[in-house]
Amino acid sequence: MSESKRFVVELQYLPGLEFWTCGASFDTILLESHEHFQKQTFRNRCQILTSQGIDTLVVPVLEGRSQQKTLIRDIRIDYRQPWLKRHWGAIESAYRKTPYFEYFEERFKQVYERKPDFLFDLNLDMLTVCRDLLRLKINFDYTSQYEKTYGNEAFDARGLISPKISYQERPFYKPIAYRQNFGEQFFPNLSILDLLFCQGNEALSILKASTNYTPFESSLDV
Repeated sequence: MSESKRFVVELQYLPGLEFWTCGASFDTILLESHEHFQKQTFRNRCQILTSQGIDTLVVPVLEGRSQQKTLIRDIRIDYRQPWLKRHWGAIESAYRKTPYFEYFEERFKQVYERKPDFLFDLNLDMLTVCRDLLRLKINFDYTSQYEKTYGNEAFDARGLISPKISYQERPFYKPIAYRQNFGEQFFPNLSILDLLFCQGNEALSILKASTNYTPFESSLDV
C-alpha cells in the first residue's frame, strides 16, 4: 500500500463510529501528540446509549486554567473525582445485557483498573483495545512535532470530528442501523462501545457499510 495512506487526527476517548469509518480507510492513524488540549471535544468524552437515552461520559483532567496551554501528552487525569466508578457503572448498566458484553468487558476493565496517569495513555490503551476487537489492520503512529498542514503526505482530519457539529455536516459516516439495547429508535454515531457490545463479530461489516467517503482504498476489506 502507498506510504501516503496516513490519517492525522487527535486522539479521542472511546471514539464514535464516524472516527472509525474515516480512520479505517487508512494504513496508519497518525495521532497528534504535539497539540494543546482543547475543552469540550471528543478528546476526553464519549457518548453511550442508556435506558434514559444518550449519556455523555467525560474524563476530568487536572490542569485547570492552563489546560489549553498544555500539550495533550502532558494532560493528567483527575482521579480525585469518582469518574472511574461513574463511567464503568454507566457502561455496565447500559450494556450488561447485550450479547457480547461478557466477551469484551475484561479488556476495557483492565484499562480502567490500570488507572493511567495521563489522558493520552488512557485514550491510546482504549483505542488499541477497540482496534483489536474490531480486527482492523491499522497501525498507530505519533506526530514528532506540530505541523500546521500535511499537504498530500496525509489526510488531515484534526479538529473535523467535533461534538459541536453534527456528523451530517461531514462526508465520512452514513448511519446503518443495527439492533441496540434500548427501544426501537436507532441512535447513530455513538461510541464504538455500543457497536462492539451489541454486534460483536459483526461490528466490522457494519463499519464497512457505514463508510460514506474514503479518500483511499479501505482497510476494512479483511
